[in-house]
Amino acid sequence: MRFWWVNQNQTYRHEVRGGYLWSPKRKANQAQNPFYDFMREVAPGDVVFSFADTVIRAIGIAGSHAYEGPKPLEFGVAGAYWDKIGWRIDVRFSELRLPIKPSEHMAVLAPLLPARYAPLRFNGAGLQSVYLTRIPDRLAAALVDLLGAEARDLVLGYRVAEEPSVATAVGLLEWEEHELNQVQSDLSLPETERQAIVLARRGQGLFKKRVMTIERACRITGVDREEHLRASHCKPWRDATNEERLDGENGLLLTPSIDHLFDRGFIGFEDNGQVIVSPVAHRESLTRMGIEPERPPKVGSFSTGQRRFLGFHRDNVLLRSSFLDQLT
Repeated sequence: MRFWWVNQNQTYRHEVRGGYLWSPKRKANQAQNPFYDFMREVAPGDVVFSFADTVIRAIGIAGSHAYEGPKPLEFGVAGAYWDKIGWRIDVRFSELRLPIKPSEHMAVLAPLLPARYAPLRFNGAGLQSVYLTRIPDRLAAALVDLLGAEARDLVLGYRVAEEPSVATAVGLLEWEEHELNQVQSDLSLPETERQAIVLARRGQGLFKKRVMTIERACRITGVDREEHLRASHCKPWRDATNEERLDGENGLLLTPSIDHLFDRGFIGFEDNGQVIVSPVAHRESLTRMGIEPERPPKVGSFSTGQRRFLGFHRDNVLLRSSFLDQLT
């Protein structure tokens, strides 16, 4: 269990009542933002302190890992400059009967603030640039003490499974169904191309044939029988253009369990073939699937086209923040 602080001034009402967190992936100028990137490191069972209008108003327990999701329609004009696709996490929030104003308790809280990526100034004022940040265990314990028995019951009372919630799968499915309907209703595409794009969503048809001209087997398990392999998109079908959805270099042949890990961002690949393991991936499960988390394999080089698509996967799918190791 880890502890997180989220600033929700613009979106508190929608996120807390809707049971989720949502952030863009990058700033409006496409620069990385650590306070968006941290979404990739939240795991089921983590605790989230919700701060809005200078007050800690709710506590949430994460029910999923981060996954790609469209900007919620209910946000309206809030964050009008944000990209339409961002990170979403399912969270079970409980609003507090006795919220606290951190600025009134800085004698206790200020010494416990992290040296980097703190959620507050030392005088207790909020930081507009912060969305989500991890907080030290000692700071979280101090907040729980200040909030009292209600907060202790919330933090200790939930038992959340270490699996993504059903809502996660449903959310992704609804998004992909929308994209699928867009393809099927696009009469500017020849019928054969529409069908090829639809089949590519499941890693079959023309897309799989094109991947098989480049890849011969699962890079991790070595399985080379076509019937046991899926053609997995590096740049997900939902994010890709129609051309990219059928591009053989946008795919790898993977066995179903490895496809799941890759598709959900629990593993990725460096350009040199080194397997990357997400810090939120369940270690024992990875071992049972044939990946040693502490000694991930190197699986061979990739083509220039493959490296481009794998770069998208690392930046937009892999559940790993490039900033979290800088926290103290």
